[in-house]
Amino acid sequence: MSLSIGIVGLPNVGKSTLFNALTDNNILAANYPFATIEPNTGIVPIPDPRLNELSKLYNNAPIKPATVTFVDIAGLVAGASTGEGLGNQFLANIRSCSAIVHVVRAFEDSNVLHVDEQHDPQKDIDIINTELVLADLQTVEKRLPRLEKEAKIDPKLKPQYDLLQKAYEALNDNKPVISALDGEEIAELKDLQLITAKPVIYLFNVDDNTLSDDSAKQKLTNLVMPNQSLFISAKLESELRSLDENDRKELLESYGQHESGLVQLTHLAYKTLGLQSYLTAGDQEVRAWTIPSGATAPQAAGVIHGDFERGFIAAQIVDYDDLISAGS
Repeated sequence: MSLSIGIVGLPNVGKSTLFNALTDNNILAANYPFATIEPNTGIVPIPDPRLNELSKLYNNAPIKPATVTFVDIAGLVAGASTGEGLGNQFLANIRSCSAIVHVVRAFEDSNVLHVDEQHDPQKDIDIINTELVLADLQTVEKRLPRLEKEAKIDPKLKPQYDLLQKAYEALNDNKPVISALDGEEIAELKDLQLITAKPVIYLFNVDDNTLSDDSAKQKLTNLVMPNQSLFISAKLESELRSLDENDRKELLESYGQHESGLVQLTHLAYKTLGLQSYLTAGDQEVRAWTIPSGATAPQAAGVIHGDFERGFIAAQIVDYDDLISAGS
């Protein structure tokens, strides 16, 4: 299974700068709203030092890491769900993503314009959340009347109608679907690709001082749900791109950071989505695979090929540390 993350936020919060840093790309990152017109997509290998060690063990076998796909869409503004700014067509580009990263501006810089000439992280968060809710509300309002008629003809559809009604009530109260429905219920409505049914990570784009200020970061954390926040300096991440591994590590540590923004974001995304990696190794290739946490061995085999799951007999498993310790 593949991990895909949609990047949303107001204009000029650092989305494109962050996208470039995460994907080692060079899309336009300009100091004016709507520099991003078309959605930008980047597929990035997920750093995993274990793969390098396993490759050495298997005659320098080729490495195939797991990947994450980032989708950077145009900055949203108040009224985006009804066509303001560049309209809601860009919301469609994140409907197929696994999770959403909401980039929030948490830095002061008079040289970088703010969409409404104010800098208030809470207000910015509320604007984006409201637009995502309104976009989903439109989707649900279109489906509900039709499903109600169908459920009267076919009683088997009544549970699905009730779920959709439950989602509608949450959205109508300006609440995301994920706050009202559990995982199984959301899966029942997956064909609607509701945006607010997806897990959200709030990525606060901070300046260098805030990056090492625990008190300032705690104030920002209090604006959102626990365990949903991440603090990255898009500016620092951009600087890291031009450095070799040792210099990169040294610069990160000077700011009290031990991992790059990509590694931090990937770890939090895996945790938020309930995912994990497992590795396969041999002379032909060393590879990381992404599976749900708690997946069985047959299910893990099925990620490689469906026939492996259907014809599963057994799996030989060894702990990575034990294998490295043994040396072969």
